[in-house]
Amino acid sequence: MSSESALGDEDTFKILIATDVHLGYLEKDAIRGSDSYNTLNEILECAKTNQVDFVLLGGDLFHENKPSRRCLHSCITMMRKYCMGDLPVQFNILSDQTVNFNTTQFPWVNYQDENFNISIPVFSIHGNHDDPTGSEGLCALDLLSASGLVNHFGHSHLVDRIEISPILLQKGSTKLALYGLGSIPDERLYRMFVNNQVTMLRPKEDQDGWFNLFTIHQNRSKHGPTNYIPEQFLDDFLDLVVWGHEHECLIAPSRNERQLFYVTQPGSSVATSLSPGEATKKHIGLLKVKGRKMNLQKIPLKTVRQFFIQDVVLADYEDRFTPETPQVNKKVEDLCYAKVLEMLEEAERERLGCPMTPEKPLIRLRVDYSGGFETFNTSRFSQKFVDRVANPKDIVHFLRHREQKEDIQDEINVDYSKLVKTAANEGLRVEDLVKQYFEAAEQKVQLSLLTEQGMGKAIQEFVDKDEKDAIEELITYQLEKTQRHLQARGVITEQEIDKEIMLFRDSKKDTTEEENEIREAFERAKAHRIERGDDRMDPDISEDLLDVDMNSDEDSFSPPAPTRGRGRGSRGRGARGRGRGAAAAEPKPAGRGRAQKSSASQSRSIMQAFQAPSQKSSRKTAKTSYTDEVIIDDSDEDFPVKTATRPAPRPASMSSSFSKPSSQSQSQSSRGVAFDDSDDEEDDPFKSRSHRSRR
Repeated sequence: MSSESALGDEDTFKILIATDVHLGYLEKDAIRGSDSYNTLNEILECAKTNQVDFVLLGGDLFHENKPSRRCLHSCITMMRKYCMGDLPVQFNILSDQTVNFNTTQFPWVNYQDENFNISIPVFSIHGNHDDPTGSEGLCALDLLSASGLVNHFGHSHLVDRIEISPILLQKGSTKLALYGLGSIPDERLYRMFVNNQVTMLRPKEDQDGWFNLFTIHQNRSKHGPTNYIPEQFLDDFLDLVVWGHEHECLIAPSRNERQLFYVTQPGSSVATSLSPGEATKKHIGLLKVKGRKMNLQKIPLKTVRQFFIQDVVLADYEDRFTPETPQVNKKVEDLCYAKVLEMLEEAERERLGCPMTPEKPLIRLRVDYSGGFETFNTSRFSQKFVDRVANPKDIVHFLRHREQKEDIQDEINVDYSKLVKTAANEGLRVEDLVKQYFEAAEQKVQLSLLTEQGMGKAIQEFVDKDEKDAIEELITYQLEKTQRHLQARGVITEQEIDKEIMLFRDSKKDTTEEENEIREAFERAKAHRIERGDDRMDPDISEDLLDVDMNSDEDSFSPPAPTRGRGRGSRGRGARGRGRGAAAAEPKPAGRGRAQKSSASQSRSIMQAFQAPSQKSSRKTAKTSYTDEVIIDDSDEDFPVKTATRPAPRPASMSSSFSKPSSQSQSQSSRGVAFDDSDDEEDDPFKSRSHRSRR
């Protein structure tokens, strides 16, 4: 197919994809203040040049939850400049728009509003930076939505369940189901997936005829046991997932071999941190969809400021200096100076022929001074490059890795190097270390009564809150409960006892019953501490007890405890984003006598709770058997070009034409996928494909 016929094909959706624009980032900085505005201008100009059907944004359009007047003014100006016009929109919306756009008093797509002339509609979900706040749950995107510039979708108002209803689009013979889910605290959304509280609706008619596109804004990489969303949680009928929030540009679609869909991660369009993930070249994507076939062409951004990062380990330069070398600090500083000059020369070479690229690059040199070296004055060092770099205040970053002892023999042959994390791996908790320890340990030293999660929680309670009785009380409680279980089962022989103990222990793993037992044991430890008159502890129960330590690759899950409340604040990328809810606090005793009475009644209530039967629930994920074949078209067809007219405003809704699929059990129809990894602006959107059987 020629490029001219591709642009005029009435059956092909052309969608410009971008995420994490972070408009207004460092807008008060004299050098970098206009970077985000210049890049958004380039993105919208690219959309107009390529005559796309619509722009899809994957969250974090704004960097601040309450953007400044300059930020809002610039955004509205650019949206009006590039998105308004007389060109007809060549696709129709078939779904119930009052459900799709439920955050505005004008619940219909902006190009069908008779008061506006929209030539390029913009569809966007909210991110964690510009998420809804306040009693009315409004965000900055709702301002743009009310003004008719952006179509805000994917906002879930319910806290106990989520139903994702797609926007059903049709252009010619191609039907596109656009799903979206705005940012939700990762741990809360994780639990909702585990509890089967997230449902993606599908059209009842011709389900295999729709191309299913899903936009999400969550952690993709694992930052903790539940502080991310595994790809396996998403339904398997999806064709392509546009993943926002992660700033590293991995726009080339990767195939999930378990769910059999593709994931593209466009990344941010402006560097908001000096980390290696931000150093990759920034791109946006031009997605073309025809029928069940798709093509993604990556387009490099030219207005993004260059960013170079390099690591230097001083211990690797033993031939030049050691910690005992005279004037070693001067030699280290000279080495760093030479490294910075190398990066500046590389930036200058790459900038040749690119007039839109900002002149001053971002430079970061990470210096590992482990092994006895000392740091030098970074402020004085940075003064040498004030006129040449965009970040003169933080060019050099010193870090020191934790010293690790080697050749230590233990009766338990465990590779502790797998457990000790360096400074680069932040966010690891005590319970994670405990879990990894027992995963690496031999079978003979595994836990018998306690689970890894219970032991990890007890150790974390001891470390974080100095709850000295936490481990002892948890062991005592589990021992008593196991003894009652063995007596009820009537086992006698030693072999039967060992087997029954393991079965009893494994039956509680990753369940609500296990969470309740851990919490009750810690309550008993706290009651004993109060009886002793030791009231130094914070009476609030650690909300970390509500975390569910689960492996995302397991096939079965169990409902965890209720979710925590959501904390406020701007959760930046890479942060844990863990809000603190209202934990149940115990009243402090006024005196010794009252403390004795209060703790006694509390102890009785806890013991009564021990006698109450715990209910265990489980979640079984239906395994999907794929027997159909993925048909891949190798032919090069020429498709007729017809003049498209502007569609009639708001057709009849299809709100009653959705069905709720069972989780992870919908079989996929044959799909065609073709990708273009080149940076060329024009290319055949439907490349040759090979036949491949689904497993």
